[in-house]
Amino acid sequence: MAKRAAEEEEQLALKAGQRPSTTVNGNETLEFEDEFEDEFESEDEIMEAGVDGRPDAEREREEAKDAMDIDSSGQTFIPGRSALQPGQSLTPDTTTYEMLHALSTPWPCLSFDIIRDNLGDNRKHYPRTVFAVGGTQAESGRSRENELMILKLSSLSRMDRGNETDSESDSESENDEPTSAEPILESKSIPLPSTTNRTRAFQPPSQTLSDPSQFPATITATSLENAQVLIHDVTPHLQSLSSPGNIVQPAASKPLSTLRMHKTEGYAIDWSPALHHPLGRLLTGDGNGAIFSTQRTEGGGWVTDNRAFVGHGGSIEEIQWSPSEKNVFASASSDGSVKVWDVRSKSRKSAVDVKISDTDVNVMSWSRSETYLLATGADDGEWAVWDLRQWKPQQGQASGDQLRPSPIADFRFHKKPITSIEWHPTDNSVVALACADNTATLWDLSVELDDEEYSKESGLGLGEGDEKVPPQLLFIHHVEDGKEIHWHPQMPGSLMVTGGNGFGVFKTISV
Repeated sequence: MAKRAAEEEEQLALKAGQRPSTTVNGNETLEFEDEFEDEFESEDEIMEAGVDGRPDAEREREEAKDAMDIDSSGQTFIPGRSALQPGQSLTPDTTTYEMLHALSTPWPCLSFDIIRDNLGDNRKHYPRTVFAVGGTQAESGRSRENELMILKLSSLSRMDRGNETDSESDSESENDEPTSAEPILESKSIPLPSTTNRTRAFQPPSQTLSDPSQFPATITATSLENAQVLIHDVTPHLQSLSSPGNIVQPAASKPLSTLRMHKTEGYAIDWSPALHHPLGRLLTGDGNGAIFSTQRTEGGGWVTDNRAFVGHGGSIEEIQWSPSEKNVFASASSDGSVKVWDVRSKSRKSAVDVKISDTDVNVMSWSRSETYLLATGADDGEWAVWDLRQWKPQQGQASGDQLRPSPIADFRFHKKPITSIEWHPTDNSVVALACADNTATLWDLSVELDDEEYSKESGLGLGEGDEKVPPQLLFIHHVEDGKEIHWHPQMPGSLMVTGGNGFGVFKTISV
């Protein structure tokens, strides 16, 4: 599929999201959207026998009928199978969330990355704080308003469960600190000359800091619509958000380097794990099917190898470094294939070439805990998990002649393009993904039902036809025009997702 052109609205929606309407005020400040304000405030009316002049039995029958009518109206919305009728809208079931917050930005940030902070790992108590970086997509004609936004979201509180008495919830919240009524949003920004296609953060190996208040050094790489890749040091901006009073000097917003080796815009970008390349090594791909490698030198400069990795017959949609092998990475393309490469190869050709889809392979994620597992998401809504040990080099064969491998798991629940996919940081059975059907879904691959058990789940087959909701589907979260989703590496089970209407930060009771 050809990449986004200014005239093609459909491809804009697929690859970068719809542009915001012209009514958006570019100078608007960040604010949380309180979707539930006053929604559940009500008073119970106590009716005593005989007060309305009717027998108790007659009144109780009428009340029971009313209760049944109310229950029947609360239907579950299944994407691709259910349709909203005029006047209907989606409302989240707040009892299924442990945490749920939403925020809007002046322009949509359709690519972002969560940044590890200095507040500790394995955080389970509230309130919570999240640091992130996102690149904006201003509407056509206002590209000069684009910026790289450095965000701090604090005072993120647990959902109010009223009279909840669950012992596990009590034990988890007993050490929670009191929270303010509203979460707090703070941001810094760096001007960008064009809209952002993809942004990713890199942190060198952690060092013991004499002052624990110092924020870890953080560098970002941002792939722009104008085909440039900008590298920034956002450490001063994060330090200013982390420690009020620190002033960011204007020079801190200048890029460390501007990479201009690509001839067309690209969406694929990934930093090598810091353990393998402590100074920083970056891979970037473009619409012409070229992949370039850029490294930071000991002196602080950035050097790009002008010998591109080539071989894909379409745009490079995703790049992922191997989490375990220093010189290996994988790429996914609009040609429907995934290739595995060795950066030491003098020929610059892939070692493994596998055709996995008849449509664009949009996204890919390499498991951090079981490094032979690779998850992919395609344009037709299918996502799959592959065992790389079954992928063998095909010597002397063209890509089209190769046999298509079988995934160890595949799902066709979604009917629109998969736009983001990511393994849980520590659980190799849990996957999160975003889809163009306005959902973010969580999946547990460890759930297995035999035929008899699955037939008992027929009640999950909501909507048209005989299709059943897969038992591996854990959760459906609504996000308009969802584009990217990421797990927070320091807060188990917490996620952040972005779409056309802004960001969502949430944790479900299912993970």
